[in-house]
Parts: sequence; structure tokens; C-alpha cells
Amino acid sequence: MNRPSTDAKTAMLLAQELHSLSGKLKRRLREQASAGDLTQSQTSVLGHLDRNGPTTVTALARLEGVRSQSMGATVAALEAAGLVKGSPDPNDGRQTILSLTPACVALFKNGRAARTDWLLKAIQTKFTPQEQDQLAVAVKLLHRLVEN
Repeated sequence: MNRPSTDAKTAMLLAQELHSLSGKLKRRLREQASAGDLTQSQTSVLGHLDRNGPTTVTALARLEGVRSQSMGATVAALEAAGLVKGSPDPNDGRQTILSLTPACVALFKNGRAARTDWLLKAIQTKFTPQEQDQLAVAVKLLHRLVEN
């Protein structure tokens, strides 16, 4: 049986640490601009609409891997909260195209600003200028890691 080399062991430990750290960072960022009392499913739907633009309940259900009826309930709750709105599909009057409301867009914008502000303050207060330079290099490396 082949034993991993020291470099492979080091890479494995680094991979595990990076995975753990990315989860912690994600949780901290989420804390800075919480989505309130939204469920994970509702948050996911809003994220899809924000990233990909308007779509139908059927398309959202496919993306989320749920039945259209289940997605309909999720969307109804988001409509009741004033976060999404429906309009008739110009190509098929039987379909409704869902999009984010201006209030939801503003909520997303404010959330992003709060997360960015938290990161900025944390970087400025927890790292020396030299460490900030090191962080900039690490960010470039992380970009390479996630590129296709």
C-alpha cells in the first residue's frame, strides 16, 4: 500500500483546514446581514433570482430539485413577504415570471454592503499592513483555486 508523501499529507491538511475555514467565514458573513426569518429554501430561491434573473416556478423547482407544488408554497411565502412578484410570461400567458421586488433588491444591496463593511473593518483592525499584503497574495491564490 502506498503511503502519501509528506507533501500529499500537507496538502490534505491544508485542504481540510481551508474547507473548515471557508465554512466559518461564510457563517460570519451571514451573521452580518441576516435574511431574517427566511427558510433555507426561500433564501436559495432569492439567490437564484438575484444571480440568474426572472424565471418561472417550474424552473425554480427544477433548480432546487423539488416538486412545483412545493416551490409554489415557497414562492407564495416570498410574495406575501413582498420579496418577489409575478408577472405574465409574454410568450406563454399560462406561465408567471417571478422576479425580485425593488424592496428585495435593496435588501440584498444593504446586506452586501454590511458584509463588505464587516470584512473591511476586520481586515483593517486585525491585520498589520504587511499581513494585509500577505492576505492580498492569498486572495490571488484562492482565485486561482476556484478558476475553471
